[in-house]
Amino acid sequence: MNGLEKEINQRTFWDNPDKAKTVLKERGKLRQIIAEWEETQTQIEETEILYDLGKTEDDAETLKEVQTRLKHLEKLLAQMELKKLLSGEEDGNNAILAIHAGAGGTEAQDWAEMLLRMYFRWSERRGFKTEIIDQLPGDEAGIKSVTFSIEGRYAYGYLRSETGIHRLVRISPFDAGGRRHTSFASVFVYPEAEDDILITINEADVRVDTFRASGAGGQHVNKTSSAIRLTHLPTGIVVQCQNEKSQHRNKDMAFKVLRARLYELELDKKEEKKKEIHEGQAEIAWGSQIRSYIMAPYRLVKDHRSQLEIGNVDDVLDGGLDPFIEAFLWLKKK
Repeated sequence: MNGLEKEINQRTFWDNPDKAKTVLKERGKLRQIIAEWEETQTQIEETEILYDLGKTEDDAETLKEVQTRLKHLEKLLAQMELKKLLSGEEDGNNAILAIHAGAGGTEAQDWAEMLLRMYFRWSERRGFKTEIIDQLPGDEAGIKSVTFSIEGRYAYGYLRSETGIHRLVRISPFDAGGRRHTSFASVFVYPEAEDDILITINEADVRVDTFRASGAGGQHVNKTSSAIRLTHLPTGIVVQCQNEKSQHRNKDMAFKVLRARLYELELDKKEEKKKEIHEGQAEIAWGSQIRSYIMAPYRLVKDHRSQLEIGNVDDVLDGGLDPFIEAFLWLKKK
């Protein structure tokens, strides 16, 4: 390609700013992937040189450092291999996650809050950013429902495995008799629609209601109607946001969630895999849990899809979800 042709192609490229933005964004992602592989290759070569040096000079300290480097490389390569499974169109997106307490009153509401903490801890471990969009407190403890965003590379790709029913078995801290209780909560994960993906929302199709936000136990009620509820009439989707003091901010956040929900519907239509993404809406019901967290009479977390079992319940509830996420991704590859 001569200089004139290159100049013409550059001018044509910028004639469509939206398309150019999409291409540049994709280029950025590819460059990041290439940079990771190049950095890994450099580390492998440096480790090989270090090994040859340690072996030649019979240097125990150098060989010990090689062992440390090899463990790091093994972990790094495992992570890169896992990322190869995140090849879905929406896997690289941020995620929006919703938790709803099941039947059972305070027990289930406390369990929903425990799940919220678990996902926050998981996000912290990965350096992801979280933000609560809407939260409905429980009657005595916990939460009835919560919707929040998780911002980070491949957030949706990792967390889509969490959609389903989560079951907790424990000695109830709310039962004076110390009896064992079973609680349920549902988790739904949606890919956040990226800015360069066109999701058109006709304002005439959205009913906007304002109401006063309330805190725990009905206290701290705002003096103004700053909370927002959106109802998308064509689909029946309802979202709300009351976490911000500003009505304008709540409305922006509510539309963000609505865009994500509509984006998910478009993906389902396009790829015809709604049952794969949500494992079948009919399957997401009480008694069809994807994972059980048992704290009494023994301690065990079991994923009913991959059959993976982990005895360290405390670590799982503190954000140690990666083994379950990885097992699900490998299971889907088969």
